[in-house]
Amino acid sequence: MPHRIEKVNQLIREEIAEMLQRHIKDPRLSGLISVTEVETSPDLRYAKIYVSCICNEDEKKEILQGLTSASSYIRGELSRNLRLRRIPEISFCWDESIARGARIIELIDKVCPPPPPTPKRKTTKDKNKI
Repeated sequence: MPHRIEKVNQLIREEIAEMLQRHIKDPRLSGLISVTEVETSPDLRYAKIYVSCICNEDEKKEILQGLTSASSYIRGELSRNLRLRRIPEISFCWDESIARGARIIELIDKVCPPPPPTPKRKTTKDKNKI
């Protein structure tokens, strides 16, 4: 991925995270929502914003609906805050990587449980204290 696109992705991610935290007052977006990744097309016309939150399926749908309804506001704010020739059309997607990673760790722990903790050896400092 070219360096310019990586920089644009990072800038968009930071700006949207800031907006979600401080400027958007939609009650559907009141929880702790993380912007995990932004993927911009090579021509900078489209951007997929991946978000995640610890919540149930119904709340996920509400969050995505809230983000979709706020997308024109977010795009307008991006045009005011970023100096880009073209502000990409944005779409929001749910990032399942955190849940998938937790599931993989759970499966690994089932197959191969962690080793028991090793007993702590006494050092010379410990012997002198007795």
